[in-house]
Amino acid sequence: MKKKMMSLFMAVAMTACMVAGCGSNTGSNTGDDGQSTGENTTSESSTDGSADNTVYKVGIVQYVDDASLNQIERAIEAELDAKGAELGVTFDYADYTYNGQADSSTLNQIATDLVAENVDVIIPIATPTAMIMQAATEENQIPVVFSAVSDPVGAGLVASLDAPGSNITGTSDALNTEAVFDLMFAANPDIESVGLLYNKSEDASKAPIEEAKAYLDEKGVSYVEKTGTTNDEISLAADALVAAGVDAVFTPTDNTVMTAELAIYEKFLEAKIPHYAGADSFALNGAFCGFGVNYVDLGTATADMVVDILVNSADPATTPVQLMDNGIATVNTDIATEIGLDYSMFESMCAGLVETKTAEEFGE
Repeated sequence: MKKKMMSLFMAVAMTACMVAGCGSNTGSNTGDDGQSTGENTTSESSTDGSADNTVYKVGIVQYVDDASLNQIERAIEAELDAKGAELGVTFDYADYTYNGQADSSTLNQIATDLVAENVDVIIPIATPTAMIMQAATEENQIPVVFSAVSDPVGAGLVASLDAPGSNITGTSDALNTEAVFDLMFAANPDIESVGLLYNKSEDASKAPIEEAKAYLDEKGVSYVEKTGTTNDEISLAADALVAAGVDAVFTPTDNTVMTAELAIYEKFLEAKIPHYAGADSFALNGAFCGFGVNYVDLGTATADMVVDILVNSADPATTPVQLMDNGIATVNTDIATEIGLDYSMFESMCAGLVETKTAEEFGE
């Protein structure tokens, strides 16, 4: 977990203020007891869209390091910087950015720290993070704007997509499972068996796996399920799918498999089994095809919702969850060539077709 410690800076700043009589304009007021009142100190911001010199404390909590989630975090930060310059305000995220490294104890501690820091908003990235941040803000009602939550209703985060109903809203990367399988069978109509590789404890994987089973049942195609909760377990599950002789493998937007992809993709490559998954980062890390949203766009949209809530006083309870267009297929050309699989038909089946090569992060 990373956190920039501010103790020395705050001590110096408080001393300077006492000597010079300085003041600051921040995003939250405090009452007589020193606690946040939850009121914006720049009431004009709700009418003119600007609040000069206002500083908003923005907590950003990433679930785990992987290419897609890193992309989202960078996009959020870039958009907050751009909007801050445009509106004459400061979104201070640098001092309140954390990574939970997929550990629930760490994430709970992060939530406690952010509440103690009295941040103005929390941005959790991925479903497990959002659920912990939601629980931590039920009483204090700090706004939560999640990013990359595949099924916010199913996870119990919001009452509905149109009317979340509490202090939480955000952006969803809900997967079009049927579209992924349409690509799979377009590339190989003779598939007889499909492997389903995922972490059964991840909420984001539950609905797509059930959708996958329904799709395959309707086509009369068999499937083999293998799951894991750690990198080692996912590796063993991949070995089992290869041993089972499946013709293709499907993984939804599963963070556990995503973090293991660089370690398992060669297993499928050697067996000439194409791996289809629910995010472009899978393809970047060695899967044949990743299908889903543009995560830069998703991060940007998340930041825009944060700005609307902080600067324009939008209410999270009535701010609809944004569903992103997930019609983009990302194909790893290295894998396609070695497997010998034609994907030319994908271009006419998707909103976009992107080609990539195996790397750890985007831009490498």
